[in-house]
Amino acid sequence: MEVGSVRPMTPDRKARKRLSNTLYESELARLQRELVKLQEWVRHEGLKICVLFEGRDAAGKGGVIKRIAERTNPRVVRIVALGTPTEKEKTQWYFQRYVPHLPSGGEIVLFDRSWYNRAGVERVMGFCTDDEYEEFLRAAPEFERMLIRSGIILVKYWFSVSDEEQERRFQARINDSQKRWKLSPMDLESRARWVDYSRAKDMMFRYTDTKWSPWWVVDADNKKRARLNCIAHLLSQVEYQDLTSGPIELPPRQADDYVRPPQYEQTFVPQIY
Repeated sequence: MEVGSVRPMTPDRKARKRLSNTLYESELARLQRELVKLQEWVRHEGLKICVLFEGRDAAGKGGVIKRIAERTNPRVVRIVALGTPTEKEKTQWYFQRYVPHLPSGGEIVLFDRSWYNRAGVERVMGFCTDDEYEEFLRAAPEFERMLIRSGIILVKYWFSVSDEEQERRFQARINDSQKRWKLSPMDLESRARWVDYSRAKDMMFRYTDTKWSPWWVVDADNKKRARLNCIAHLLSQVEYQDLTSGPIELPPRQADDYVRPPQYEQTFVPQIY
């Protein structure tokens, strides 16, 4: 397995010293190189990988998804972040709107929130009935068992953040005009309903943290550690080989006997910088 250089960060290492920016950047770069190797192996072998990212608002899910996809091919590694269901989708079988986004052979799909919306925000905010919620808790494990039987590698991450750290991040977003877009009305409401969300998460784990599809909890109070730990763990879930180190020969450029039109006939972007 081409993951010998991916070292899990143990609690002892975590407590040893603060994670410096230099170490973080070097480890992130190394893990991203491994992700490219994984991507090429997935494409070569026709594997299907589906990764779910759930957790508290402002827990850092988007940050780790961004780092996973940053150096990879968007045709292989896709991000799925669905919006509010349409009126038509509300009448469908609950899982139906997610099925078209599942990975085909040679794809890795990263769900930025997933079908677990029903067990979280829909439950807490009253967007589903009690019967719909209870049916979801019964159906989700069987739905995931079917996905796994079909050959999909399913990995579920829950990003856990303390109420103190979430509050700090909310305040940082309020005070930064470039981050305010991250605070949706639902995010603000989640702050007021902290206990309700905690209760919903615990019930969700009770029914859906199964042997065949466990929840992997990421300690997300430190964003940088959470990113490295999550990526390293994801790499450990698939045995892969390095297909990126082979030589590539560039073909010779064809003979240039074509006379191109003058550049002044084109419209260029002004060179402000």
